[in-house]
Amino acid sequence: MATALTATLHQDEWDGEDVSIAGIERELAAMRASHEEGGVPDLRTSVMTHTAWVPSPWLEAARGTLDGLAEMHPSRTILLVPDPEADRDAIDAVLSVQCFPVEGETRHVCSETIELHLRGKRSKAPASIVEPLLVSDLPVFSRWRGRPEFGKPEFEQLVGIVDRLIVDSSEWGDLPGSYRELERYFERTAVSDIAWRRALAWRGSLAEMWPGIAEAKKVEVRGPEADALLICGWLCSRLDRAVKLEHDAADELEAVAVDGSAAPRPRGERPTASDLLSAELDEYGRDRIYEAAVTATAG
Repeated sequence: MATALTATLHQDEWDGEDVSIAGIERELAAMRASHEEGGVPDLRTSVMTHTAWVPSPWLEAARGTLDGLAEMHPSRTILLVPDPEADRDAIDAVLSVQCFPVEGETRHVCSETIELHLRGKRSKAPASIVEPLLVSDLPVFSRWRGRPEFGKPEFEQLVGIVDRLIVDSSEWGDLPGSYRELERYFERTAVSDIAWRRALAWRGSLAEMWPGIAEAKKVEVRGPEADALLICGWLCSRLDRAVKLEHDAADELEAVAVDGSAAPRPRGERPTASDLLSAELDEYGRDRIYEAAVTATAG
């Protein structure tokens, strides 16, 4: 859909402190009504509900990713910013509605962003806050920034209401151990990993080396640890046996080789953070190949 849209036609924003869920819904309704009164015809909103658990250190990165996402995936986006140490129990909200004209049509597409700062005890029960704001009969995706709090009520509640959980295991600091904890959720919800998506082109390059890599004994990866572990796990799961990993740390995936033979460097530009998340929002079922790679990596 991104190629069919042009620049933002209209944007409204509103913020409030110590708000109720009913108050949020009233403000959103008023913002939508203002678009209609302004002559914006036949508004079409929300192909999904996209939620995100965003601790404050990740907030600016999350906002930046969303800025490039609204046109590609018109949705209701709910950012949950936990602040459990706050000296009050309240919800503070920042609401935004963006509308985009569709090229060659009179209709317009709108995206809603609901940024909720959960103060004090309100950060302990996110599902009860999110559920009334979900768009009926549409899929629910949840992006968890940073390492998931496996087993804690906040994480368990959100897993219980979403159709797909999206993580980025390169944001975790205790690999590969965390993959063993992630495995337990594969039967509860579909799971996506930005680190897995980021390595897609390199896995394609390795596949081009078949059948020469059928007897692979070692894979060498220069890049983030998560990307390297998942590439090795994928190769192990496809060959159904162990392959040794030699990892050279780098901020981006820069090179992959098998037994000293370099994989062809993928063509094209590296996808942006918005591109990577957008691709995961296009997926609905379980990714069994990813799950197998995680299982192989976790050992």
